[in-house]
Amino acid sequence: MSDPKSQKSDVLPTVLAGPIIRRIQSDRLAIWLAVRVQGPVRLELFPPEMDARSIELDPTAPELLWLRAGEQLSYLLVDLVLSDPLPEEVLIPYRLSLFVEKPVGDGGRWEDHTHWAKDLCYPGRDLPFIRIPKKVSSVMHGSCRKPHSSCADGLVAADRAVEQAISDNEAQHPMPELLVLSGDQVYVDDAAGPMVQAITALVDVLGLPDENLPGIEHGAPASGTALRDAGGFLYKRDQLLPKIDQNASVFDVMFGGTQKPIFTSLHARNHLMTLAEMLAMYLLVWSPACWAVLPERKAPGDLSDKDQRMYDREVPDIDEFVSGLANVRRLLAHIPTAMIFDDHDVTDDWNLSLAWEEAAYGHPLARRVIGNALIAYGINQGWGNRPKTIREDLKTVFEAALQRPGSEDHEAAIDHILDYEKWDFEWPTDPPLIALDTRTRRWRSERNSHFPSGLLDWEAATELQARLRNKDAVLLVSAAPIFGVKLIESVQKLFTLLGKPLMVDAEYWMAHPGTASAILNIFQHRNTPKHFVILSGDVHYSFVYDVELRNGRQSRTRQSGQNPEIWQICSSGIKNKWPDRLLAVLDHGNRWAFAPRSPLNWLTKRRGMRIIPRKPEGTPHGRRILNAPGIGLVELSDDGAPVRISQLASTGEIYNFERREDEVHYG
Repeated sequence: MSDPKSQKSDVLPTVLAGPIIRRIQSDRLAIWLAVRVQGPVRLELFPPEMDARSIELDPTAPELLWLRAGEQLSYLLVDLVLSDPLPEEVLIPYRLSLFVEKPVGDGGRWEDHTHWAKDLCYPGRDLPFIRIPKKVSSVMHGSCRKPHSSCADGLVAADRAVEQAISDNEAQHPMPELLVLSGDQVYVDDAAGPMVQAITALVDVLGLPDENLPGIEHGAPASGTALRDAGGFLYKRDQLLPKIDQNASVFDVMFGGTQKPIFTSLHARNHLMTLAEMLAMYLLVWSPACWAVLPERKAPGDLSDKDQRMYDREVPDIDEFVSGLANVRRLLAHIPTAMIFDDHDVTDDWNLSLAWEEAAYGHPLARRVIGNALIAYGINQGWGNRPKTIREDLKTVFEAALQRPGSEDHEAAIDHILDYEKWDFEWPTDPPLIALDTRTRRWRSERNSHFPSGLLDWEAATELQARLRNKDAVLLVSAAPIFGVKLIESVQKLFTLLGKPLMVDAEYWMAHPGTASAILNIFQHRNTPKHFVILSGDVHYSFVYDVELRNGRQSRTRQSGQNPEIWQICSSGIKNKWPDRLLAVLDHGNRWAFAPRSPLNWLTKRRGMRIIPRKPEGTPHGRRILNAPGIGLVELSDDGAPVRISQLASTGEIYNFERREDEVHYG
């Protein structure tokens, strides 16, 4: 009898995910793929009114960065330096082909997208394309893409907008030059039951190596294979996740009783654990290719009635998510995409406080799970942000973890990755794109180990200020909004003072005095940009604030016209949202509590600034917070100032944020 696993792998396409266009410049291209086999690569470029170029690369060429993850999975980053720069501001068709060897005697053939992604191109085009901007005039951005959320996928809306922009001269918005994903591209800590089934099946099909998990009680599934044999251990993984004992004081202020979870997500019942599981998840959220070879979905027979109902609710949401993946793959094959992590890319409340860190990194299983998630992030997301740096620093680290999961080499790789401090990045666009690492370079509270850490430590803030010197404008990516909704931040502060910051995800810029002072001083420094466009997500709702200084640098430089202008633009989530009624109450309460004449404004750290919230057109009277999953779109003038700010809802509506002078907050 033939092996079912072999039958499935035989029908796998050559490219499992991608191509994803990452960092590109006129003289350098970075393209990411996940492929079934390694081999020669050919990239053909067809710039208009110029000779076509064909670049053929041997598998050992330095421009090809390979990582082998399993029998049927390798990662490829094409990092190509061009001696003859490409033209800017035009559509440049490209063809990416891989040479695939056939069985002995049959030779091989070049396979382009017509073999492994027939739907990769937009209507009327035979090839995908790239566009290298001279000046960034349009940016899409968003975060929080939860596959089993009942919302439609905002990346599908982004793909529709690109299709309209290139096919219709009367399109409402221009084609964006950049896509910025500011966190929670995957939900490692919150997978649906059907997603866990797909992940465990795909790990088997791809032949990813097994991994023993440390620190699990005897008799419980303690490896990837054991988890698979247990049907994925659906809705039971919180039983495996580490707890601290009753004598530990780390979470006494948060949880009663003797069992205090280190992983605090309310949805951790399907938390991914092995490196193989996390790698498989990325393939399943970025491409439809692997879904086609998975076995027919069927709920395990050992589910409780409650879990069976949850499984049944998740199935249609996952099915709808999968139906849009061809659009997502098409979008990512055309628009240069920057990515930075937030907590769910690793685990909820990741590094929220010193107390959390001491508990998590002191337990072998917690350390392994966090390390695996960071390695998976580095391979799938971080690498394309800084191709040269990540290759030099982490390629051997990735190889050690991929080739020998569960070994001492794997543990050493995790030690290295947990100490790594180069996840932030800057792209030399105009204006430059600077993405902050607000997760691993935190400023821990000296007052109380349970209090939230600052989102950026002093050294990182100093480096940021140096990067910003003498720039006229900047696109600054911060996963969490630097200027958030004050009422919600006040609730977070209250719970922090009560010793329960984990209950409300008390992670915001003004939570830590040192970080708050550092970031506000950066805005007030005379040598930092005139225009700050801050792109954020995280909070599962969208809003826009115009921020103006009222003292400090303003008083020193008003006459020279150098008073900085700041736009806080939050788009969240791509596929997630708040309960409508609850958010409406908080929106109304925020407008009442922090109205222009409210004395509460003078109790905030932002009292030296003038905050002007924008109203999303088409929402109920007075509404300032938008609860519409989708993708944000910012259109910029030549000097880097926004000329139009919109939210393209996944349901098709377009909400423009218009500035109004009749409502001004001071905090």
